[in-house]
Amino acid sequence: QVQLVESGGGLVQPGGSLRLSCAASGFSWGTYAIGWFRQAPGKEREGISCIRSNDGRPYYADSVKGRFTISKDNVKNTVYLQMNSLKPEDTAVYYCATDPYAVICGRSGKVGSEGEYDYWGQGTQVTVSS
Repeated sequence: QVQLVESGGGLVQPGGSLRLSCAASGFSWGTYAIGWFRQAPGKEREGISCIRSNDGRPYYADSVKGRFTISKDNVKNTVYLQMNSLKPEDTAVYYCATDPYAVICGRSGKVGSEGEYDYWGQGTQVTVSS
């Protein structure tokens, strides 16, 4: 059974940093990708970053490029999202999701959309406020 567990969210002041973790288990795809998404109240879920297990190449949405960094630990099956220079508009629930066989992540240089990812975690709240 595929399971994704996010952690690391919280309240942070503008300009601050947080590191989110996504612990993945229960799958045996040789190659896969993990994507990070976020959803703010009243808005659609936005794909912000993804990383492929085979080559570790990261992809970012323009909204977070230069501020967020995605990384992975293959031994721990965990993907991280380091978020720096946080802004109030980064406030959202953050989710990680799986892209089996890494078909979506990086296609046309993009993260992909919500409907293209298969399994999802429960989400972690990030609030950026003074």
